[in-house]
Amino acid sequence: MGIGIVAFVALVVWFIIKFYFVFGSGVKAGELNLFVYKGYVFKTYEGRLIQAGYNSRNSNATIQSNEFNFSVTDKHVADQLERCAGKFVELHYKEYLGALPWRGMTKYVVDSVLTVEDRVDNGIPPVNVPTPTELF
Repeated sequence: MGIGIVAFVALVVWFIIKFYFVFGSGVKAGELNLFVYKGYVFKTYEGRLIQAGYNSRNSNATIQSNEFNFSVTDKHVADQLERCAGKFVELHYKEYLGALPWRGMTKYVVDSVLTVEDRVDNGIPPVNVPTPTELF
């Protein structure tokens, strides 16, 4: 009986550490590419942030797109992000060691939106398109 209690307590401690211990937290910034509410049994908010950067694994050092997939549990944060598709956002997140179906599909859970910006500067100079009257 003592071994069963120890095994049960060990299982509970493992579960808490695996799914509820905050392993890390931080800020990610990039363009909000996708934000959806989906799921079969547990409906959760899921998003994807596109971060521009350099590919250090490639010897050519090409610019690549880094994706940050995340989940949102707070309805207020989800309402903010639903209006930010295509905008540059800074998100604060918590990283867990495992994902729970009712918390989301990823181990990264965004808990606040720090900034939202409309960025039109993509490194390409603006093109002046002539009006029809300027053509003739």
